[in-house]
Amino acid sequence: MTFGQSIGTCFAKYITFSGRASRPEYWYFFLFLLLGSIAATMLDALLFDAVTTTVETSDTSTSARIENTGPIAPIFSLAVFLPHLAVAFRRMHDTGRSGIYAILPFLLMLCAVLVLVFGVGIASSFAAGGSLDLLFTRATLLLLIPTLAVLFISPLLVLWWLTRPSQPGTNQYGPNPVRAVAS
Repeated sequence: MTFGQSIGTCFAKYITFSGRASRPEYWYFFLFLLLGSIAATMLDALLFDAVTTTVETSDTSTSARIENTGPIAPIFSLAVFLPHLAVAFRRMHDTGRSGIYAILPFLLMLCAVLVLVFGVGIASSFAAGGSLDLLFTRATLLLLIPTLAVLFISPLLVLWWLTRPSQPGTNQYGPNPVRAVAS
């Protein structure tokens, strides 16, 4: 599959979450997303005025931060969100895994926020008369460190799965896309 074929296939299967996608289909589309994002950001910078924010610091020195306010990059991101998610699901299917694994880091991040918010909140209710600082220290050690470890490892695991070769033959998600194109 070539770069152009990959882009055409991913847009033709805009919201098709079933089936399988080969490695070239996914990674060429990912390259298109990367190049498209860079180009859209550059167009925004050329066509629209950027907002410059000046920040006053305590030692009276100033620093400037330029924020891009053009609409092209956000529109591009919205336009390619569903096809990217769909091809990631199909790529996971190609390796023999459920497509849900493609969004595993986001699900884990949501769970981590819920655990930290509710875990610390529940822990603080038990410390009505005790030492709250000690309780927060323990809660941090028991909740925060493992949570950060999982949040660091999960994207790397998904990236590794996306780079794995196709499962040979037909699997539960359909025929091998490389063999189907070749014949």
